[in-house]
Amino acid sequence: MNILLLGSGGREHAFAWKIVQSPSCTRLFVAPGNAGTAQIATNISISATDFEKLAEFILQESIGLVVVGPEEPLVRGFVDYMRSRPETSNLPIVGPSALGATLEGSKDFSKRFMQRNEIPTAAYETFTPEQIEEGLAYLETQKLPIVLKADGLAAGKGVLICQTLEEAKQELKEMLLEAKFGSASAKVVVEEFLSGIEVSVFVATDGKNYKILPEAKDYKRIGEGDTGLNTGGMGAVSPVIFADDAFMKKVEDRIVKPTIAGLEKESIDYKGFLFIGLMNTDGEPFVIEYNVRMGDPETEAVLPRIESDFVELLMGIATQTLSQHQLQISKNYATTVVMVSGGYPGNYEKGFTISLPDQTAGSVVFHAGTGINSNGSLINQGGRVLAITGFGESLDTALQNAYETVGKISWEKAYFRRDIGQDLKKLS
Repeated sequence: MNILLLGSGGREHAFAWKIVQSPSCTRLFVAPGNAGTAQIATNISISATDFEKLAEFILQESIGLVVVGPEEPLVRGFVDYMRSRPETSNLPIVGPSALGATLEGSKDFSKRFMQRNEIPTAAYETFTPEQIEEGLAYLETQKLPIVLKADGLAAGKGVLICQTLEEAKQELKEMLLEAKFGSASAKVVVEEFLSGIEVSVFVATDGKNYKILPEAKDYKRIGEGDTGLNTGGMGAVSPVIFADDAFMKKVEDRIVKPTIAGLEKESIDYKGFLFIGLMNTDGEPFVIEYNVRMGDPETEAVLPRIESDFVELLMGIATQTLSQHQLQISKNYATTVVMVSGGYPGNYEKGFTISLPDQTAGSVVFHAGTGINSNGSLINQGGRVLAITGFGESLDTALQNAYETVGKISWEKAYFRRDIGQDLKKLS
């Protein structure tokens, strides 16, 4: 079977790495891909949001399955577009409809869905520019810190945790009245702050049935000790020590089951991955957010732990036969360390030559923001450049394998966190 994968990040390289291991994959194409996917698949220079060109390519290459990596094509209606064309209307696609993708595309929609389906989450209210005075008055009734969330997609930067009332009021004005996050902050969700430890839970669903994939913990801040600016993710660990059977039973019963039931009850076409960002507050799970795709860099730690045929899982999602799939998970650890361009998440320089080791025992290197220059050399082209995943029977061994490989990789001004997983070691 010929398969098309949309996207260009570390998540997509991890998907490609797993897909080509399946005997069901005849040929894999990635649109647009990166230097890593080019080594194991065929990159095609079509944007993941150029639906018309993608449809032409799908027909030209007799694609039997499409896997959508990032959220933007989903929110823009990739699935709906393909369903609207007679020649692609029955194409198996891993990814929800535009309505389903609104669970990530609109924080307000997502919170209202949780409320309707009695899914535990933080208390909230939503405000528009016309409601600025009501919003400012509402802030005065809230405990500190106060969470402000841009309603729409803001590339992971639309969430602010305000430590003072004055800061919250100023930020709310900037978001609503000055479009701090562009159209994404045309509405702002003001949310109760939840304290605890975050964990990412991943669910594969065909809209009726579901499989819970390995959970992970990611590290968002640029600085060690979880300090500094938020990023797209500086590392990940799977499994997560506190996500034991008792905690995951609560997650399944209180969150996963009512979410899947809610999608079906509300006739939301959802065949894809659901990323549930949770807060473990004194052993009780609360939903922080839904994402309608796999996380990055969590994917780089989650997929290596799946031992069963990944393409069979993907086809089960896309053809609503997921109940027939036997998901097998490794008990081993996978730990991911992200290497970034110096200056990220602010301004950074591109075009530096990257030196990679020939051998990466006990680990794998996933490409994210990489490219090839005119001399044929590997270069950094983005903020997050590489994700190195180490494996081991223990957390220590997996981290050691990851960091040994990181130590053999270099380019000018490269940066990475040296404390990934250290907080979890303290809990063990």
